[in-house]
Amino acid sequence: MSELQELLTRGVANIIPNRKELEKKLSSGEKINIYLGIDPTATNIHLGHAVSLRKLKKFAELGHNVTFLVGDFTAKIGDTSDKETERPQLSDEQIKENLKTYKQQAGKIIDFDKVQIRFNSEWLSRLTFEETIRLIGKFSLNDFISRELIKKRLNEGKSVGLLETIYPIMQGYDSQTLDTDLQIGGTDQTFNMQAGRALMKGKKESFVMTTEFLSGTDGRKMSKTWGNAIWLTDSPEDMFGKVMSIKDDVIIEYFILATDVPMDTIKELKEDVKKNPMTLKIDLANKIVTEIYGGEAAHSAQLNFQKTVQNKEIPTDIKELSATKDTLMLDFMVENKLAESKSRAKSLIDQGGVVFDDNKIDVFTKIEKSGILKVGKRNFVKVNID
Repeated sequence: MSELQELLTRGVANIIPNRKELEKKLSSGEKINIYLGIDPTATNIHLGHAVSLRKLKKFAELGHNVTFLVGDFTAKIGDTSDKETERPQLSDEQIKENLKTYKQQAGKIIDFDKVQIRFNSEWLSRLTFEETIRLIGKFSLNDFISRELIKKRLNEGKSVGLLETIYPIMQGYDSQTLDTDLQIGGTDQTFNMQAGRALMKGKKESFVMTTEFLSGTDGRKMSKTWGNAIWLTDSPEDMFGKVMSIKDDVIIEYFILATDVPMDTIKELKEDVKKNPMTLKIDLANKIVTEIYGGEAAHSAQLNFQKTVQNKEIPTDIKELSATKDTLMLDFMVENKLAESKSRAKSLIDQGGVVFDDNKIDVFTKIEKSGILKVGKRNFVKVNID
């Protein structure tokens, strides 16, 4: 398989209007304009987002004009493409807070010496009301309400805000402004990216590449909402441990979507999943952590996994945290980022995954003494009473 063929097929769900036309364009030697947009609706980027980031990286290495677009303006509305309810609107302060480490996180995958970073507030915030009306006038309401999730919400009598109809148009305007030849995004972005193609129609053929979703640690699509994500900000130890917790049937999927291991090598690994999934999973965790943090960090993370999970030892260098006596353990976990949210913390506790000094706790447990708190299989902290 050639480098170009792998680029256009590996982890790719669809290419619109078709792959052959895009392959022909790229084979001609022409350098095209490509972008991927990510809205800062959360503080962190997860490994699932990195599927598309890896595409950006490869196109940049081939010398194309690549843009990492931060949707700081579109985040104010929030994209509900894969959601059954409206998203809460973010304030400027929340967006600013979320943006703090976006470049640093994405920089673990892509080289910003080869990729430009832009913010869509550069142009969307400058649109006059008249220009906005003219832009909206190029689309129909039927285009929007024919979408499956929107149709479902309307049939169930749920709210569908007018702002939601604006989001795809704003994303389409991003594409037009960047004079885009190719947009990259997850399959849930197909409708939004098609808006860009519509605005480019008559000027030039614009392509859409949708990438496959990476499964989360629970087998569902990786999502910040479901607490099943492996974050690019996770420590090497947490990242290694989370990869080790995935189901055996998605090991090959992870090799394809979350590593740069050549496809020819991955094909040879399929039999190993049946014979020795644990060994292969360790190789996978090593590879993922190595690509993000380096080989030394991966080796250290593996030793930590063997000690804390396989041998069930308590690490000697665990983090120490202070707590006020009688604080709910549930609140302590959220405040110290031992769980992404209160609902996630409650879920971990209900499943018996939180232990204090070898005793399982419940949601009403208070911190009454200093001791060792274990969250999940890998996360240990020493809690000290103030």
